[in-house]
Amino acid sequence: MSLVDLIGQADDRGLTASGLACLDRCVPLLGGDDEVLRPLWGSLTEGSGGDWSESLEQVRGKLTTPEESEGNEAALLAHRMLTAAPAGRTTAEVRQWADACSVASLQIHRILDPVEDASPDDALDRIRAGEAPAEGCLVSVPPLVAAELRRQISVLELLAEHGAGGLRPALDVSTEGRRVLRAVVSRRARGAQGARARS
Repeated sequence: MSLVDLIGQADDRGLTASGLACLDRCVPLLGGDDEVLRPLWGSLTEGSGGDWSESLEQVRGKLTTPEESEGNEAALLAHRMLTAAPAGRTTAEVRQWADACSVASLQIHRILDPVEDASPDDALDRIRAGEAPAEGCLVSVPPLVAAELRRQISVLELLAEHGAGGLRPALDVSTEGRRVLRAVVSRRARGAQGARARS
């Protein structure tokens, strides 16, 4: 089943977890530590008593602002995910958010991938829809993007199959992706510092 189909069929918990997982993997771009989104994850568990909207406001107060990320396209995309997170969790609201987060996170990984991206402009739309890509497209999709696509699908499948029981493994999938992105961001920062030192 394609990513678009999975988003279309997911319930409100699955959709919220999907959007949150995308945001979680991009936390290194927002100046957050590995635990900053934990209250939001906790609010999705059955009987947690956690308040999503209250936790969301607390998280927003702990992360960098869009103004601090001026000129950093990947970070600005991550901020849009956070800003767009709905205070309510109606299915319609979180479906729209989950879909937007999916696209934004794939775009972020495309921007940050060290491999030159030779894929066509519509490549992300095609792989999300599970369509057969144009000739040569699949080969040229950068590895970071391909891995992010697999993680997004895994999170939605885990929640569809296990409900609240899928939250823990979904968080594990997201944690792995966050570590990868943090390493990429760190490498890019060191490269930029080296370039400035040489100039």
